[in-house]
Amino acid sequence: MSVTFRPATPADAEAVALLHADSWRRFYRGAFADSYLDGDLETERRSVWAGRLGEPSGTVTVVAEDARGFAGFVHVMLDHDPVYGSLLDNLHVAHDRQRSGIGRALIVRAAEGVVARAARPTFYLWVLEQNTRAQAFYQAQGGQLAGREAVNSQPKDRLNGDPYGLRVVWPDARMAPPR
Repeated sequence: MSVTFRPATPADAEAVALLHADSWRRFYRGAFADSYLDGDLETERRSVWAGRLGEPSGTVTVVAEDARGFAGFVHVMLDHDPVYGSLLDNLHVAHDRQRSGIGRALIVRAAEGVVARAARPTFYLWVLEQNTRAQAFYQAQGGQLAGREAVNSQPKDRLNGDPYGLRVVWPDARMAPPR
């Protein structure tokens, strides 16, 4: 199936929010509180993505579409960290399209955006320690494990206990997987 990639627009906020909520519910169970994941996550994510896509300065957001519609997205915050560079803050692929190459292609687009627009060609992401499937995927795409920290990007009432995240880095985005 043919997949097209394009920059996200404010009109994509709804689709991005719905996929983001679905992905969190599937893969963040155990790290995030069930009360948070089972609540009105879609409304909260809509607000986040309307803001991010309405004011995209300093970011790269790419969506993937196929014949069935919205298939995934990647969102990068350029020059986020003085040591690790740009933050690949979100990468989500529709559940029924995973293992189809879309995630890999989105990482390639993220790396290209970092090389073209960031001050340095380095990027990184955080992955939940429990998400071993994602860790293996990122390492297969050239990412290197470079640290472990308690999740502190979410309010404590959203978390279940004290989950940890692993930092995955690409020291040179030019070396990310080729198209």
